[in-house]
Amino acid sequence: MKRLSIIALLALTCSAPPIAAPEDAISQARLEADVAKLVAFGTRHTLSTQTDPKRGIGAARAWAEAEIRKTSKACGNCLEIVLPERMVQGERVPTPTRLVDVVAIQRGTERPNEVVIVQGHIDSRASDVLNATIDAPGANDDGSGTALVLEAARVLSRQKFPSTIVYAALSGEEQGLLGGKLLADYAAEHGWTIKAVFNNDIVGGSRGSDGWKDDTHVRILSEGPRADGTDALRAAQRRFGGENDSPSRNLSRWLAGLATSDATGLEVRQIWRADRMGRGGDQLPFSDKGYPAVRFTVAVEDYEHQHQDLRTENGVKFGDTIDEMDFPYLAKVVRLNVRGLAALAAAPMPPVATVKAAVSTWTDIAWKPVDGAASYTVWRRRTDAPAWQEKVREGVTGTSVRFDGVRGDDWFFGVSAKAADGSESPIASALPGGGFEPSAH
Repeated sequence: MKRLSIIALLALTCSAPPIAAPEDAISQARLEADVAKLVAFGTRHTLSTQTDPKRGIGAARAWAEAEIRKTSKACGNCLEIVLPERMVQGERVPTPTRLVDVVAIQRGTERPNEVVIVQGHIDSRASDVLNATIDAPGANDDGSGTALVLEAARVLSRQKFPSTIVYAALSGEEQGLLGGKLLADYAAEHGWTIKAVFNNDIVGGSRGSDGWKDDTHVRILSEGPRADGTDALRAAQRRFGGENDSPSRNLSRWLAGLATSDATGLEVRQIWRADRMGRGGDQLPFSDKGYPAVRFTVAVEDYEHQHQDLRTENGVKFGDTIDEMDFPYLAKVVRLNVRGLAALAAAPMPPVATVKAAVSTWTDIAWKPVDGAASYTVWRRRTDAPAWQEKVREGVTGTSVRFDGVRGDDWFFGVSAKAADGSESPIASALPGGGFEPSAH
């Protein structure tokens, strides 16, 4: 019963925007067709040919760009397509190589500088990370994430939102998160206020190589202590708390709550790690800059069908092929992404809040005003509770509250912002490093 009560309380953190549900327009058939097309390029290795019209990373990028342009045309050219690029070289890129991301920007109608990003990586690999010529179909890793991005653009571009949505097919993930670094740098150079990054990497399978199947959950991974934390921030968190309250962690909590309100979707299994053990993904370059970022990935990974040459050994088939995927499962992951993107693009930014309660029998909470917010809600949870437990003040129109008789030592507090139409942000913790902005701000 305790678990059920936490789930029910988590659901209270979400307020669906008053718009038609775009997730209902998701097409499983389109997802399967997109993954099949990506697989048909043979390999999408970052070091593969960029000039062949039918094979390699260049052809795959050109196709993804063409699909985005079709989507933009269908919505009256509502998407701005940009192709950030740079020359790269390093341990996994032995010769200078042109790196290009395919990015579409759906500008917000009211607060266009507030940005939510959905991304997947278009490149693939086989067993040898430097082998750019062998077939590397990359169906699940990460054709699934790229197809998700394209489908999210198709359905969300039919509506307008107060803040901006960015759709990105990234290159170079397998060679060292290079495409993620490129887009994170692009965001910083353009002064984007990043509300959230949804990185989707390996999101289209439900069975592991040991036979374990789970098509009812998706894992969401989030960092705890902030990657951009300074010595001063770490010292403050040691005194006041905040090690488990990064914006990425609160974004994960918010997504878990959102998932519980959709009976046709997936439950979220939160993984409180920046990524899987000893591994990485394109959410990390954003976390490094202090942006809230999480990774969506399957509930159970199939290691025989990722990062493997196509072959059969002792009757076991290896290779990341489309027949190993579960497209009804992928459609449910897309559904959660689309619901989350729509809700975040409609909601204000989470407030930046502080709390004062040391050596007192009362607790004072204050926050900066947020553009687009009509009111604020103050939340609390016990310091050992994993999820936000209760609203303690709702409909606040000012920027501070006092709770008499509440001893702050026993509680963590947070604040969410609500627009006039009821769209509500995730909760930002009133703790050091809890704000949804780089810690250097």
